[in-house]
Amino acid sequence: MPPISLVCFDWGGVIIRICRSWAEGCAAAGLDVRGDCSSPESIARRRVLSRAYETGRIGEAEFFDGMSETMGRLYTPDEVRAIHAAWLVGEYDGVGEIVDRLNQQAHLETALLSNTNASHWARQAADPAGKLRHFPVAGRLRHRYASHLMGFAKPDKAIYVAFAESVKRRPEEILFFDDLADNIETARACGWNAEQIDYTGDTAAQVRGHLAKWGVG
Repeated sequence: MPPISLVCFDWGGVIIRICRSWAEGCAAAGLDVRGDCSSPESIARRRVLSRAYETGRIGEAEFFDGMSETMGRLYTPDEVRAIHAAWLVGEYDGVGEIVDRLNQQAHLETALLSNTNASHWARQAADPAGKLRHFPVAGRLRHRYASHLMGFAKPDKAIYVAFAESVKRRPEEILFFDDLADNIETARACGWNAEQIDYTGDTAAQVRGHLAKWGVG
């Protein structure tokens, strides 16, 4: 079995803490919860729009307006935008140091494979002064892949295949960290080495433990 040559991270739930419900997003944005936004039907409708946005099939304005309409205009598109921005809470302590250490290893490369969208992705981008906005750790990973740019989203097998082909790695050379069981299951089905991270705990400590288990870093 070849050694691990690429360590790949999911973003939300591994590198960065995110909101996990509409109520959490509202609280983070300083807005109240209106109507029955926590019902299974409302969640399902929002999920359809979110998947379209994170696979690049709709744009930012269409997404915010669509979310507003889906919830009966209980929230304006601008309020949806504010909740969406507040969804990204902050980076987990210690993960940046792990990424920096891995990047110093000559035999290793690092990567990001994230289900995300254009407005969230832009918050990793370099500004005109060359500094990274808001959430810099993801920007330090060598290979960065986003669902809205690839046209596929986890756990669709196609995104794993396309990623491995693009980074020119055999599946068994990849070690992947994600917080969702479905994403880990598909990664393993594709031949990747994959470990699930508990987003409620110390994600850096978990990553360090798995790296040691696999003899990486």
